[in-house]
Amino acid sequence: MGLLEENRRRQRQRFVEPQAAVVGGKRSLGAEIWRHRWIYVLILPTIAYFIVFAYLPLVGLQIAFKDFQVFRGMWESPWVGFEHFQTVFSSEKFPQLIRNTVVISLYRLVFGFPVPVLFALLLNEVRHLMFKRGVQTVTYFPHFLSWVIFAGIVINILGPSGIVNTLIMGAGGDRVNFLTNPDTFQAVVVGTGILKEFGWAAIIYLAALSSIDPQLYEAARVDGARKLRQIWHVTLPGLRPVMAVLLVLSLGTILDAGFDQIFQLQNGAVLEVGDIIDTYVYRIGLLEAQYEVATAVGLFKGIVGLVLIVTANYILRRLGQRSIW
Repeated sequence: MGLLEENRRRQRQRFVEPQAAVVGGKRSLGAEIWRHRWIYVLILPTIAYFIVFAYLPLVGLQIAFKDFQVFRGMWESPWVGFEHFQTVFSSEKFPQLIRNTVVISLYRLVFGFPVPVLFALLLNEVRHLMFKRGVQTVTYFPHFLSWVIFAGIVINILGPSGIVNTLIMGAGGDRVNFLTNPDTFQAVVVGTGILKEFGWAAIIYLAALSSIDPQLYEAARVDGARKLRQIWHVTLPGLRPVMAVLLVLSLGTILDAGFDQIFQLQNGAVLEVGDIIDTYVYRIGLLEAQYEVATAVGLFKGIVGLVLIVTANYILRRLGQRSIW
């Protein structure tokens, strides 16, 4: 009898007592939190990460509105209003920085955004499983290399004494300075960036392709649609929501042309076309200790990115596409 009573007590705790927390047909917030407590415990490290590294640093944005003095500290430094923003916007170099950053980012968006989609479509048609896995592994492996390593590989290939120039000179041609020529530097930046990341970006599209209902392809084949028609009428509409979300996220980083890559490949000969906002912030913020100006530029970038994301997301919602929120 003791064991029977214990089982009844446990069942009462599991089914009867939680029902007592239901008020007006809905479970109370405290009961719901307690019910899913282990899920909250699992996401707690992620929440802590964003609080420490994403939200607490926002306090430092006040430096952009102060005459920051190191020995007096951030809180005791005097306020100067928008003086540093006026300094940045009135600088003769600022339009060039904006132009270089936007041009490189737009090139990446126009030429780089379709590449993972096309690669995923081609790889999805491969039926030999081992070959498919091998190609996918080789293409997304560069993503795990830092730009310090990958830039060294690029220099060994495209540098003055690199593989490409060795072949050109062996064929009787003249040496081409890909990395020191302003006419070719942006193309090298965009091309190497696409080469490094397209395999990793294709993983998302491959996952989306696996979720498309196979019966749609069967119906298309019954209607007489060949492979290209199936891709156009079934595959691409299935990828459209994912492409829309990734496009919105890409627009949010339009003023982030890739500091790591350009910092490694940049040199004095290509500053006219290769100097972007992030490299400028690095020079004036860390090398010249103008922390206020660097913070003002960073805040400007964040505001522009926020406006672009909100605007693009609003347009997608009006068009009936899947959006971020």
